[in-house]
Amino acid sequence: MAYWLVKSEPGDWSWEDQLSVPQEPWDGVRNFQAQKNMKAMEEGDLVFFYHSGKSREIVGLCSVARAPYPDPDDEKGRFCLVDLKAEKSAKTPLNLTEIKARESLAHIALVRQSRLSVMPIDDNAWAEMYSACSFD
Repeated sequence: MAYWLVKSEPGDWSWEDQLSVPQEPWDGVRNFQAQKNMKAMEEGDLVFFYHSGKSREIVGLCSVARAPYPDPDDEKGRFCLVDLKAEKSAKTPLNLTEIKARESLAHIALVRQSRLSVMPIDDNAWAEMYSACSFD
């Protein structure tokens, strides 16, 4: 199993929106590095749902409900989608300021590549962030 983080503007697609559907295609990703990350996702992988914009925090946990498949809106066939299923809300959302304050998380893409919308999270960072969000 791999771990990921996806970012969304709450005004475009919020955690509340994600909770309201059984599963949803993660669409609109056109950055090639983010697409490469999506193409590496597998069914069952776990995904932090991060609100970008003003709140800048991890607010929920999703799972990959459907592995990458061609984006039907892409006539050239370069882009893919994955379907995400909401699993749990964060009892304690973890904001970007706190993430940046943790030296052990300085290496993650959320800190180093702030514009990337889909990124991998390594096992140690996942465990620390998961615990901080109080999902259990």
